Amino acid sequence: MENKPENSSLKEKRIKKILQLYYSKPEVQQALFDFSEDREIAPSFMMEHFGKRPDSFQYKGDIFELVKKGATSFHCSEEIWEDPLKISTGLTKKQLNELRKGWDLILDIDSKYIDYSKVLAKIIIEMLKFHGFNNVGIKFSGSKGFHLIIPWKAFPKDINGVRTADMFPEWPRIMLQYIMHTTEKKLVEQISSLTKPSKYVRDFKASTQVIPDLILVSPRHLFRMPYSLHEKTALASIVLTPEELENFDLNHADPMKVKIKKFIPDCKEGEAKELLMQALDWYKQNNSEEQKENANFEYKVIKLENLSEKNFSPSIQKILKGVGDGRKRALFILLGLFRSVGMERAELEKRIYQWNEKNEIPLKKGYIQSQLIWNYRNKVVPPPNFLKDHYKGIGVIPTEEELRYKNPVNYTVKKTLQQNKLEKSKKKTKQKSKPKTNKRDNFKKKKSL
Repeated sequence: MENKPENSSLKEKRIKKILQLYYSKPEVQQALFDFSEDREIAPSFMMEHFGKRPDSFQYKGDIFELVKKGATSFHCSEEIWEDPLKISTGLTKKQLNELRKGWDLILDIDSKYIDYSKVLAKIIIEMLKFHGFNNVGIKFSGSKGFHLIIPWKAFPKDINGVRTADMFPEWPRIMLQYIMHTTEKKLVEQISSLTKPSKYVRDFKASTQVIPDLILVSPRHLFRMPYSLHEKTALASIVLTPEELENFDLNHADPMKVKIKKFIPDCKEGEAKELLMQALDWYKQNNSEEQKENANFEYKVIKLENLSEKNFSPSIQKILKGVGDGRKRALFILLGLFRSVGMERAELEKRIYQWNEKNEIPLKKGYIQSQLIWNYRNKVVPPPNFLKDHYKGIGVIPTEEELRYKNPVNYTVKKTLQQNKLEKSKKKTKQKSKPKTNKRDNFKKKKSL
């Protein structure tokens, strides 16, 4: 048998030395057991093989029994099941859907360097706040990355009649792609500033050797459980607050010093709906034939003179009267329209805040400010076409005329140009209708005076 490298042997001795001591802690067992509820779990034996699948913890004591048999770490599913023990590899997608209750979105940040992983984690957290989601669970992966979690509770249970629980792994994958696309530019900029000069960090594609990435999910995908040990580092996969993330270093994950925290954050029902909707819309736009043909298309702002609210389409006028549900989606539509028609920033912000006061429950001022900052950092993107679900989702049904124009920008431009042309025509007609005065008559009038 081939001898293992000395450093590998030393690592094994180190992990085996602390295994039973660490996993014997009641608080560690409780943290693992609580997180495992309704999830498929799998113990790992020195990363050489996993235990039998499917499996689940029936009792808290099961954890230590597995450790005594050689288990070194514990992994679990992103999917949440009615009964994990009923899962099998031979099940059809329909059968899996019937067993699946839901899923968490796990953002598994993978990188060669912990500092770079930290940069991406912070950028993603900032980006999620811009999308209205404020509660993200954070944990150290145990090696060189981080795991972020958006819990199942935060997602709508259906979108336009499609059951969200059935859309695994499709919708999580789309959201991960959308998040990477949205954060890509800022990630490269920040990593570049840390590594100058660097032959890698020049653009995203050329920097794959150092730029962190998100691992895409697959059916029955497993990830390291919070407070599991990592075999290669002998560190614990500890939960962090955003403040702790900022100053994190590997010493903080010493298994003998861990303090237990909840990985799943407190959040509101449906809090991540806007993130999911925008990701799905982005995916549709970027995977349509029309989008592929116009991949390099850059929208040119149309500066409209004498822009009047009466030239906005009926759907936009209805939104401007204030909305109940879908305020964030409505804000997204208005920002796209106002910027596309060249509205000055001061005027745009004034109109947005006036609109917000008309909503049944106004958006928080801080949220609007963050969206304005985010929007002006990026290039101008027109609002969604009238056929998109954005409008129906906020109770606005586009008219047949609007559907003919396809987009609110087209409608506004056409109506404004028509109005300007009509006003010019009226002005000319008025000038022609004025009686012409004769210079000689004017001279006579002045002389008689």
